[in-house]
Amino acid sequence: MTRQLVECVPNFSEGRDAATIDAIARSIAGVPGVLLLDRESDADHNRSVLTFAGPPAAAAEAAVRSVEQAVASIDLTKHRGAHPRIGAADVVPFIPIEGVTLEDCVRIAVEVGGEIWNRLHVPVYLYEAAARRPERVDLANIRRGQFEALLAEMGTAPARAPDFGGPACHPTAGATAVGARKFLIACNINLATPDLAIAKRIARTIRSSSGGFPCVKAMGVMLFSRNLAQVSINLTDFEQTPMHVVFEAVRKEAERCGAPVEGFEIVGLIPKKAFDMSADYFRRYGDLRPELVLENRIAEALAG
Repeated sequence: MTRQLVECVPNFSEGRDAATIDAIARSIAGVPGVLLLDRESDADHNRSVLTFAGPPAAAAEAAVRSVEQAVASIDLTKHRGAHPRIGAADVVPFIPIEGVTLEDCVRIAVEVGGEIWNRLHVPVYLYEAAARRPERVDLANIRRGQFEALLAEMGTAPARAPDFGGPACHPTAGATAVGARKFLIACNINLATPDLAIAKRIARTIRSSSGGFPCVKAMGVMLFSRNLAQVSINLTDFEQTPMHVVFEAVRKEAERCGAPVEGFEIVGLIPKKAFDMSADYFRRYGDLRPELVLENRIAEALAG
């Protein structure tokens, strides 16, 4: 029988309290058959990204348990951070890896979304390939105005009605977006300047919604702890727009603005194909390590 593996990359609105993230990680790792592959936290974004993989049923259960732990321990009314968010468990995407299709992941997302509402009473929006409304394919439309807007508008604005749940968001955990998608590469490029306007200008230049590169989402954020501006980027299709193409565009634009690139980081893991496409470039301009490759991390976890 063909092995079935689904990747899940939930994002949680907590990047400063290690104990909270440890508890969420344990809730995932405690599900038999699930491989916890990576975890990253950022204090300025006040956000953590965990990556795990497993058979469909196990991955679904681990996702629900992680949301349950987040709902119990994260209070969005006290949350402040650079990254937009609507929920304690903000987004829960499922990605096909081996022996499963994107359509299979849509079914998992629907199942998990219903379970989150039934078990935890947190409203759920379905996004990307799982979206039931065309405007919800783009996560940014769901997250517009963030948690605070949901508190004010759910129950009164029809466009805010969730796919699962009642007319009001959870008072402390907000809502959760659950979806199915292809591989997404998240990366951050730090600039040698505290001028947020420069980061925002570069983000507008490269993102597809402003006429930039296809399949690129970007925003400028301020890293107060480091006194640096950052261009935070999501590549929704690295084959159409590879990592090195975006990085080179940011590098040139940043130098033109007198704020050269100071650092680069991948958030989570990347497919081997994406690594191979950009490895030569990053030998000159950055650090793209084999440990960041999803397939390598899975092989190591299975061997261990």
